[in-house]
Amino acid sequence: MEQVKEMTAVLAQRLSQKRFRHSCNVAQAARELAKRYGADADKAYFAGLVHDICKELPFEEQEQLVLASDMQPDLAELHSKKVWHGIAGAQLLRTEFGITDMDILNAVRFHTVGRAQMSLLEEIIYIADMISEERDYKGVGRMRRLAYENLQEAMLEALQDSAAAVLKKGVMLPEYSIAAYNYYLLLLRKDELK
Repeated sequence: MEQVKEMTAVLAQRLSQKRFRHSCNVAQAARELAKRYGADADKAYFAGLVHDICKELPFEEQEQLVLASDMQPDLAELHSKKVWHGIAGAQLLRTEFGITDMDILNAVRFHTVGRAQMSLLEEIIYIADMISEERDYKGVGRMRRLAYENLQEAMLEALQDSAAAVLKKGVMLPEYSIAAYNYYLLLLRKDELK
């Protein structure tokens, strides 16, 4: 895929060595998850590769991209610089690189906050980001196993862990994340919730 070669070169220039390695690892994890769950492996690889394209841009540039996008950031996202790179990345991919595939754009846009009714590709990128090879947080082994056993269970656990971390910091929890958590909880535990 020529587009992958081009974007790999772009990312090697734009990102630090550590972030570039992470992006390549996420791309590989996304490809493997796509094969496991019957998604387009090439598309997953590409989305994983570009998911952090704006991660190391100065916040001022990220903010400009966020405000120029039609990706509908919620109030919590607007007040959380750490999640801007997903929205900014989707905007940059569309405007500077001509990416029009909304599944790829949404996978980049929602890879940090999630959302209800994510597509299979969006789920794959969200989880691939959490289980990439260099990740070493407590519980990453369990998350890796769960990712290959049941992607939606992995989503629920990842969203729970993410929400707990955000709440522990005492910052706003994005509405998209709340909706995602409720969606996966209802999807997987609706009989238990009655």
